[in-house]
Amino acid sequence: MKTLIYFANADTIRNSGIGRAMSHQLTALKEVGVETTINKKDEYDIAHINTYFGKSHRVLKKAKKKGIPVIVHGHSTYEDFRNSFRLWKLMEPTFDHNLKYMYSRADLIITPTPYSKNLIEGYGIAKKVIDISNGIDIPAYERKEEYVDAFYQRFGLKKGEKFFMGVGFPFQRKGLIDFIEVARSFPDIKFIWFGALQHILTSTKILKAVKHRPGNVIMAGYCKGPVIKGAYSEAQALFFPSYEETEGIVVLEALASRCPLVVRDIGVYKPWLEDGVSAHFCKNNEEFKTALQSLLDHGEDPKILEKGYEVACERDLPKVGAKLKKAYEELLAEFKTK
Repeated sequence: MKTLIYFANADTIRNSGIGRAMSHQLTALKEVGVETTINKKDEYDIAHINTYFGKSHRVLKKAKKKGIPVIVHGHSTYEDFRNSFRLWKLMEPTFDHNLKYMYSRADLIITPTPYSKNLIEGYGIAKKVIDISNGIDIPAYERKEEYVDAFYQRFGLKKGEKFFMGVGFPFQRKGLIDFIEVARSFPDIKFIWFGALQHILTSTKILKAVKHRPGNVIMAGYCKGPVIKGAYSEAQALFFPSYEETEGIVVLEALASRCPLVVRDIGVYKPWLEDGVSAHFCKNNEEFKTALQSLLDHGEDPKILEKGYEVACERDLPKVGAKLKKAYEELLAEFKTK
């Protein structure tokens, strides 16, 4: 069994959640002995397509013409496209059309969470949808002092200085405006947001919020490797006030790092995260402030950190690979009986 793992324009999306999902899929499948290719010109038994526009259409059509089963990965939904890029409202009809085109022609849709599964099933597309996490490379997020040192050196902070972190594209949907507003109530604590987007794609509201942010908010841009891993190891919390996600790989990164997690109370985290058990759920900025102040005053309950780590371990890449392999085998078996 050989699988095409296809991402159109892979280099341009490498720093996004979908880009990291590509890396995770390839690693997860390698762990369980599934042969893969990223070259659409190769021979393959299954096409696993992760993107939705023109080039992806052509790969889908070619596979269908050859009688090769097609999986479309449900990384995106109508809901999580909203309040993202500048002029998203103008792009929404085209985005929705492409999403529906790809999903409606799949032989199987794989999506990261029960929440996104329910959303896609609600679009009226009569296709089988299953949920398999994007997964997380647990060993890669073990604490290492050289990572911690790299973080502190990068930002010129004193070792042990308290700070909160956020991660993601600077979208309104990601809750960056709320991140900045909450930071105003903690003038002596650094709030560091990791993530970057071209100026032309960034919404006016975000540009204005960033321009007028208080002095304790650091817009770090895109960081990877030791710096971001060191931040997870040292932060008082990943403060991630996103309004909509299909999973949130950054959430898994925090859990794998045993970093306290403060998130908005939204459907995507249910039932795999629990408030007060593996994370802290908040409904508004006042609740965010209360949760963050508690972490500053008392630190995190070790039981919550350990439970969160267990959640991440359930999504370790070899386990994700085994689930993907099973889905591939079942799909191939269905095709052989037709």
